[in-house]
Amino acid sequence: MPQRGKDIIYLVQPINATVGSDALLPAFQTEGTWNREKELIDEQTKSGRAVAPGSKSENIDLTLFFENGDAGQNAIDDSYDNDQDIKVWRVNTKLNANGKHEARFSYAVIESIEMSEPTDGFVEMSTTLQIQNVSQKGEIDPLPSEVLEMAQYDFETPDETGKPTTP
Repeated sequence: MPQRGKDIIYLVQPINATVGSDALLPAFQTEGTWNREKELIDEQTKSGRAVAPGSKSENIDLTLFFENGDAGQNAIDDSYDNDQDIKVWRVNTKLNANGKHEARFSYAVIESIEMSEPTDGFVEMSTTLQIQNVSQKGEIDPLPSEVLEMAQYDFETPDETGKPTTP
């Protein structure tokens, strides 16, 4: 079955975060794009074309609905304002055969942040993170349920929510 886009989330952490502190989930992620490119060394010789791999570059483009005070979105904004790197993980929320999440980890520089304020919709935050060197493939332990169920809530029975009142 094809991978669903909603099963990929991005986590961030300020570069100066205390060791052992949790990564942050920027709220209301709507789109994420992970780009990898490789330049080519392409030279003509007397016997034909010679092509070899050159330098690699990666970037992540994120689009989110802006939430004032969200810790993950603030981490992105603060990293940009303070010219600091930010740690970023691209995480598959589905567990693999090892019972872990497949992920890519990288250090990134925030290249740009754009805020779009349409009249008929939500404020949208778009950002481009340029990856330092290349991202590293790995696995992370299962994420807490509150991260995986970020837009969900539990079922409640009427006695858990109080009694309805009539006007």
